[in-house]
Amino acid sequence: MRTRSLLLVPLMALGACSPNQTFPDRDAFVGADAGTLRCVPNLDGRIDAEEIAPELGVPVSLLVNPPGTDRDVDVRGVVVDEQRRWDLSLDYADDGLARLEATPLGEHWFADEFPLSGAFVVPVDAGGAVLGVYTHAPDALRLHGVASRDESPAEGQTLLRYAAPVVLLRFPIELGDEHVSVGETMSGTLRGLPYAGRDVYEVRVVSSGRLMLPDLTFDQALRVDTRVTVEPVAGAPTSRRQVQWLFECFGEVARATSRPDETDPDFGVAAELRRLSLE
Repeated sequence: MRTRSLLLVPLMALGACSPNQTFPDRDAFVGADAGTLRCVPNLDGRIDAEEIAPELGVPVSLLVNPPGTDRDVDVRGVVVDEQRRWDLSLDYADDGLARLEATPLGEHWFADEFPLSGAFVVPVDAGGAVLGVYTHAPDALRLHGVASRDESPAEGQTLLRYAAPVVLLRFPIELGDEHVSVGETMSGTLRGLPYAGRDVYEVRVVSSGRLMLPDLTFDQALRVDTRVTVEPVAGAPTSRRQVQWLFECFGEVARATSRPDETDPDFGVAAELRRLSLE
């Protein structure tokens, strides 16, 4: 990973001293213990469970386009010197900065609705109005349901629990992997209204290559495609495509989400574009 470098300028003290001036003896400076990193990328072409484990209470900064705007994206990328490259480095003046973090399930009003051990919560939308309930295990990252951040929001409460969790990612994550997972909801609530239906997740690890962002470059990012089809008991089904770029020890570093009912897996317009930021 390449980051912006820091230019360290030494401070030079200039002054005169008389022949009789004395200086006290001082001990040599000992720096603080830098500690050890929890996870160091080994660039082996795959992402193991321990290389994408959640860090609770650690905010992540994301550049996100404003709601209602689109972004042109090239999710296919180009091949240069036998390496696929995605250039998502363009700096948009109207991007907002979202700060999201994972929190323990027990901190939220809906905790009793998900009797799970070791579960954590992460915002689903960049604004943090809807939260997902997840568990992380050696074999998979699973989604157990979603709920509104507030128990009584103005738009109405949301509480959707899957009868069996959806497998979002299977470990290790490797090029060519694919799977389908189905989440069924009964007796749920969506924006204050009764809801029942099922969600079909089709997940594929499509390609690997260099991903360029405004602040960072990742040389062995994995592109993971997810197509979610929502099939309510009452109403027409809808679908949406999502392209994620994952990197060892960082997790998701970028995401492009299509417009509704997009048919092209290499779509060129994103309804939402998220990119990891150092701001």
